[in-house]
Amino acid sequence: MAEVATSPSSSARPDQLLVVIDPLARRTDGESVRIAKDVLSAGAAGTKVCLPDGPEEFARALGRRGSRRPVVVGDDRALLRAVALLHRRRELAGCALSVVPVGPALGLARSLGLPTGAVAAARAVLEGAERRLDLLVDDSDGVVLGAVGIPPAARGPAGAAARPWLRTCASVVRTLTAARPARPARTAPGADAAAAARLRVEVDGVTLVDLDQPVEAVSVLPGAGGLADVEVRPLSVGAEAAPLTAAGRTVTVSGTDFRYRADSVVSGPVRTRTWVVREGAWGLTLPG
Repeated sequence: MAEVATSPSSSARPDQLLVVIDPLARRTDGESVRIAKDVLSAGAAGTKVCLPDGPEEFARALGRRGSRRPVVVGDDRALLRAVALLHRRRELAGCALSVVPVGPALGLARSLGLPTGAVAAARAVLEGAERRLDLLVDDSDGVVLGAVGIPPAARGPAGAAARPWLRTCASVVRTLTAARPARPARTAPGADAAAAARLRVEVDGVTLVDLDQPVEAVSVLPGAGGLADVEVRPLSVGAEAAPLTAAGRTVTVSGTDFRYRADSVVSGPVRTRTWVVREGAWGLTLPG
């Protein structure tokens, strides 16, 4: 792991920075990484820059930060990795994390209010203020910064690219089998299971939907005041069914095996999962 320390003559903030640059950011957008490093090094005295080669070195760099304020240069995955590491070490309460979003996946960073331009994001690190944010923690000690989705959203580009080919194949099959008795149309693998998921969703011990009501989708995300916002969309037949909503500190989903997307990570299958809101559990430096 390469390390570079710089000591400019002036500093916009009195604290020192540990800048950890994710290897994916260096590979995908080296120019933005260089700009961010230059702005941060010029703006904070004694800035230390670390260039880890992988997750293990990334973790070691954060663990050896001492009194320095950690700054992650990377995309959503690097941000999630940093928060998960600090959570597992029970160091989130005393650590304000700063992020310069660089890389291919920046949707979570945008939703949190982080600038995605290298200069603006680096200046926000130097001049911004810490904001304490709520965190979802599940019963396997996993963390969620943004939202939980059940079932996981399909990958748009790949699915869209496959559809013309599938339509062509379907046309050929219909032509070749025109003389045969008609068969019921087949849907994509897993589509029926996703559309007819039977799940029990409980919010603070109160059942929002039970196993007798098939659901299309469930979403859970940190809301306000230490509560999670929960929305359940029942499976509609004919007229569209109104979504069911609730807010609470503890959300449990159980029933048939299901997968879920927490931020950008797909997990499962599981038969039950509980998420608890930790109010103000982590700090993020945001523009003032």
